[in-house]
Amino acid sequence: MSPMNTVGRPLPHESAAMHVAGRAPYTDDLPERAGTLHAALGLSPVAHGRLLGVDLARLRGQPGVVDVLLAADIPGQNDCGPLQPDDPILADGLLRYLGQPVFAVIAQTRDQARRAAALAKDCIRFEVLPAVLSVQQAHAEQRYVIPPLTLARGDAPAALEAAPQRLAFEFELGGQEQFYLEGQISYALPEEAGGMLVLCSTQHPSEMQHLVARALGHAQHAVRVECRRMGGGFGGKESQSALFACVAAVAAAHLQRPVKLRLDRDDDFLITGRRHGFWFQIEAGFDAEGRILAAQGQFVANAGHSADLSGPVLTRALCHFDNAYHLPHVRLQGFAAQTNTQSNTAFRGFGGPQGALAMEVLIERIARELGRDALDVRRANFYAFDGSQTTPYEQPVDDFILHPLTAQLEASSDYRARRQAVNAFNAGSPVLKKGLAFTPVKFGISFNVVFLNQAGALVHIYTDGSVLVNHGGTEMGQGVNTKVAMVVAEELGIPLSSVRCTATDTSKIANTSATAASTGADLNGKAAQAAARTLRERLAAFARQKWGGDEVVFADGRVQVNGQSLAFEDLVHQAYYARVQLWSDGFYATPGLSWDRAAMRGHPFYYFAYGAAVSEVLVDTLTGEHRLLRADLLHDVGASLNPAIDLGQVEGAFAQGYGWLCMEELVWHPVNGQLLTHAPSTYKIPTANDIPFELHAALYGEPNRKDSIHRSKAVGEPPLLLAFSAFLAIADALAAAGVPQPELRAPATPEAVLNALHDRR
Repeated sequence: MSPMNTVGRPLPHESAAMHVAGRAPYTDDLPERAGTLHAALGLSPVAHGRLLGVDLARLRGQPGVVDVLLAADIPGQNDCGPLQPDDPILADGLLRYLGQPVFAVIAQTRDQARRAAALAKDCIRFEVLPAVLSVQQAHAEQRYVIPPLTLARGDAPAALEAAPQRLAFEFELGGQEQFYLEGQISYALPEEAGGMLVLCSTQHPSEMQHLVARALGHAQHAVRVECRRMGGGFGGKESQSALFACVAAVAAAHLQRPVKLRLDRDDDFLITGRRHGFWFQIEAGFDAEGRILAAQGQFVANAGHSADLSGPVLTRALCHFDNAYHLPHVRLQGFAAQTNTQSNTAFRGFGGPQGALAMEVLIERIARELGRDALDVRRANFYAFDGSQTTPYEQPVDDFILHPLTAQLEASSDYRARRQAVNAFNAGSPVLKKGLAFTPVKFGISFNVVFLNQAGALVHIYTDGSVLVNHGGTEMGQGVNTKVAMVVAEELGIPLSSVRCTATDTSKIANTSATAASTGADLNGKAAQAAARTLRERLAAFARQKWGGDEVVFADGRVQVNGQSLAFEDLVHQAYYARVQLWSDGFYATPGLSWDRAAMRGHPFYYFAYGAAVSEVLVDTLTGEHRLLRADLLHDVGASLNPAIDLGQVEGAFAQGYGWLCMEELVWHPVNGQLLTHAPSTYKIPTANDIPFELHAALYGEPNRKDSIHRSKAVGEPPLLLAFSAFLAIADALAAAGVPQPELRAPATPEAVLNALHDRR
């Protein structure tokens, strides 16, 4: 490999040095224009009520307050719902959850705005209405934000009746706060002729542009949204950055002054939604080998007060229930329950982890029922290696690589010997119990709404040979800018240092999709590659015209043509004087996708990403506490664009998934509906001390069989599912403590572990 080649090398993140030095500017770090005002939100003090009025005189009389805005002050549409108009920017007539924004205070300083907004509980007049706070109650009352969904194949009821063995269970799975380091923030700056620039920490600048324009009553061309980088997103800044962008923009337009709205952590928790919690009811029939002959179930998701992205999240959950296993007969019903809580939204995995975990819990229960090792039951149910089988939604699984991947991890983790060692330890330890679990992953890659699978890019070559790239993806620490720059450098045969990615900007690339669904590098890399290839072909045509010959080679920062060798920048300089266009756009649309939403059939994913993990835990059966002792991860990233970034994504996703399933608990007050875990003091995320001393992570390097960017595979979301192994290892330890079928809810907090033990006693 030439030392100038970039793709496939473990290169640092393009902003790594700035991150470490604290010099990477985020939205709140940008210099504020003279006259900037600050906004804060007054929040509903009740979970459900009728809004009777707001004491504006008292609020406007507070120190530094310039104005207070209500829903009636929004000149356009008072809605920020991404898919259907059911999510008001500011409450209008009805209070839907405790923490819903009711008014916006605009003041000279942020502290003054926050102090005034804190008077909400005294200034909002309301009539209390009954609140629905649990998915079980909402489901019983048939309160849904979208119509129910059904995914079915074969005749599940008949196959269940004929199955030699059956089991049924319920499983409750909690949600998860995104807990991005940088909170929600928008900075709106009025421009000439009614224009508006919004600097926003968002995964979806185009959607922010559309919703801000709608709130202002303007055409979309009057609104420009820019995002250089985010301090984390994880799905929480896909749709839910809209409310803050709209409030800042409406206030800026109303006062004709720049307005910044930055939430503190408590308000961020109280206002925004998070990963959907689920309540599952599952029934399955199986044979003596543990092969699943039929499965049926109900998936009830806690949508919160509005639809947001609950429809696609629920769809992906249903489509990932099969995980790595062929189900000949299946019938699943999905319900998005409407509760008087924050509206839940996207989170890394987007419903896929919830659906797949239900299957993995089922597999473990079947294995315990039969007295077999769960890995053997998993293998018995794996999709065929030859690609002859299809998913329940009828997509062929023609790239199934879990057979060799599983064998590799089984050997490298020493799974069989460790299983014997765990059993021996448990036989001699009455209080401390060890658990071990091996879990696989099959995860579909693409947006499950077909039209979103498109991207654009602009590539400019300047006369000194340097290259500037703009694409529709947003950088949130995951390295999409690094990977896209590597692709462009590879295409032009120049060093990575010659390529720079700029801020995502709706005035440069229009109508972009969110950076989500693990598609950032796939889509934007292909679009940038197309633009760079067009430029390379133009330069090659110019070189052939000038020096003759047939082949032109771009490599190592030089161009070889008909015996001539010249620096890339020299060729560019000469091409400029010959009036060769030195910029180009590129576009990419993922091929072969289809989805019938009504029938729940089609080919929604371009390919599948795979992986497997082995986790070992130690559980104290007196306190319910546990320690993750060791984790072995093997994940499929295809031909990696950047192994250093991909390995970091695998390890980080595992840690985040481990937090979700084993420690991060969301608790609402059962009477008034207040989120009680709304700060780091009450909501525990994993720290360095929670990561096992033995963490062995590796990349499975088989190139993608699909024509993805350089035959790589997406890596953002799929490895989060590797953390299933940690949760199920805790359940395995409880089984060793004498609980035949542990009723362990997620997250597996000490309280949840003790509840599972006490149920047995």
